[in-house]
Amino acid sequence: MTNEEQLYNAAASKVKEAVASQMFGKPCYKIGGKAFVCFFQQETAFKLTGADHAKALSLTGAKLFDPSGKGRPMKEWVQVPVAHAGLWSALAAKAAAYVASGI
Repeated sequence: MTNEEQLYNAAASKVKEAVASQMFGKPCYKIGGKAFVCFFQQETAFKLTGADHAKALSLTGAKLFDPSGKGRPMKEWVQVPVAHAGLWSALAAKAAAYVASGI
């Protein structure tokens, strides 16, 4: 397991009721069967909305999550580089709250 994946797991597993799973063949965590965070290309993607989404997307190197690589990003998902790993726990909590609000 890479250092980046360890940081991802440490951040996402802090979320109460989070369950490790898979999304597009990549590690993710879910709440109520819905993914809120995913590990992809040594970075972490978060499902966010509103101001949380805008703030995450404004981070240097952050981008919309495009797991297919075909220019079809998942608009609610923001992929955040490891340079911002110190924010991953807070972002995971916000993503989990957003996903849980729709369950």
